[in-house]
Amino acid sequence: MPSRHKYSINADPVHGTASYGRELPISQKHSMEICREIKGMNVDTAKSYLKDVISLKNPVPFKKHNKKVAHRKMEGWDAGKFPEKAASGILKLLENAEKNAEYKGLNSDEIVIKHITASKGRQMKGFYPRAMGRTTPKRKITTNIEMILEEVQ
Repeated sequence: MPSRHKYSINADPVHGTASYGRELPISQKHSMEICREIKGMNVDTAKSYLKDVISLKNPVPFKKHNKKVAHRKMEGWDAGKFPEKAASGILKLLENAEKNAEYKGLNSDEIVIKHITASKGRQMKGFYPRAMGRTTPKRKITTNIEMILEEVQ
């Protein structure tokens, strides 16, 4: 049965698995920075890194969207933040992908994040009622995240 979503790269049917988070209510910019940071990591390392970000122990270096971002104590970069909401959303997706890999029978100790990307999701439009019968538009921004895990031989 074909997938509902076409991934930007194909996962190995024997040694890989994929997971997709559709229209997550998290920041696209924060998600892009986190995805860049955890790409290529082992799944257990990435999970502990995201848990440290959520508990405000380890900042995420902001290399692309770094205007007016405070400096943090970390190695290799100066500007950083603690994007807790985005990290928790990506952590849920990572745990889902890991369970997909376990269901497929892959060794959980040797799984790495081969591909992860964040892209713009749908905007949910609404409005705020104002005085004198006017309205102000409001837009809820969402993010799509695709993740491909692969077992290293």
